[in-house]
Amino acid sequence: MSDFRHLDALLQKFVDDGLPGCSCVIAKKGEILYENYFGWADIENKKALTRENVFRQASLTKIAMYTVAMMMYEQGKFLMTDPVYEYFPEWRHSTKLVYSENGDVDVVSVEKPITIKNIMNMTCGLPYDMIMGDIPVKHPTAEAMAKAMAPLREKGHYTLREQIRAISQAPLAFEPGSRWLYGFASELTAGLIEEIGGKPAELVIKEMLFEPLGMESTANFTFGDIPDRLVKNYHLNRGKNLGDDDALTALPPERDAMFVGPLGTVSGFSRVITNCYDYTKLMQMLANGGVYNGERIMGRKTIDLMRTNTITDQMIYEDYWNSYLAGYGYGYGVRTMSHPYEGQHNGSLGAFGWTGGSGTWAEADPSEGVSIVYMHNLQPNLEEYHHLRMRAVAYGCLE
Repeated sequence: MSDFRHLDALLQKFVDDGLPGCSCVIAKKGEILYENYFGWADIENKKALTRENVFRQASLTKIAMYTVAMMMYEQGKFLMTDPVYEYFPEWRHSTKLVYSENGDVDVVSVEKPITIKNIMNMTCGLPYDMIMGDIPVKHPTAEAMAKAMAPLREKGHYTLREQIRAISQAPLAFEPGSRWLYGFASELTAGLIEEIGGKPAELVIKEMLFEPLGMESTANFTFGDIPDRLVKNYHLNRGKNLGDDDALTALPPERDAMFVGPLGTVSGFSRVITNCYDYTKLMQMLANGGVYNGERIMGRKTIDLMRTNTITDQMIYEDYWNSYLAGYGYGYGVRTMSHPYEGQHNGSLGAFGWTGGSGTWAEADPSEGVSIVYMHNLQPNLEEYHHLRMRAVAYGCLE
């Protein structure tokens, strides 16, 4: 068995090798087993990373967002079979791309409408229209999405509802439910939360989840002293390796302003800002049947549904798996460990979570009541190198 000294050594090595800073919290059945912080929140000003610092979560936002959606589901607010157009009427007449044998691409009507299940498990046929670095994705659907969004981007700030309306013009990459594709399903899910909640999705998530869990340093927007506690966002310069001289550049504040800011200032749906200590409260609730500090937040069986694989083997092997995601299936907004051997995963079958494009990672293991939360902020995030090593050592520390 490994022990937490090995985890300390690994995370310190990450920093010694050039990672700006990282943190990790492991908890079991309400008790923190491990918590430590390494490196810097701000290299230039020699500010050490502490529990109080917060990180950009990027796609790790999805665990919180889809948890709230599942809470609404168990309250009878919607069914998975509901067509999305019941909530967004402009989506009633969606189209899709069809490829002929000679390579021509036609746009035809979908056979069945997008359902809530399709946006919950990423089978609606919509990628993101841009990828990191603002480079257009070379896919007809993504290009159509970018074209539809151009007027909104030109005017400046736009709302989530405006974004959803614009994207409805783009043809889907495939018939809904037939393949898996990561992307804009998240914005549609946030829009659903907003429509049902009757207020911005960011506020619904805060009120339904973060506040009951006592996550005082967490929101989809900045508030109070959060801007001062936010770690710097570093970029690994092209052609450089971590540890090289001049390898890292702090991204400018205007780049952050596209994704981070006070409520209502970020276009579309803004992502979560939090830290390992706070996010552990959410992950412990999910790991322990929906209960945190003796209070029930959501149903145990709803969590079981959320972490049940929903995609076919064909989708897994053709659309989903790679060396980083190996072993996982995909449930409702989260990956779920389906094949530990294929993923070389030394945790439990059914452990579930997600990752974030800035280097964050979280997983809940209901069979053990265990949660693991790890964070750094770096672009590109080098997640496969750091996360899989951390995951192996962290699970190895558990008795």
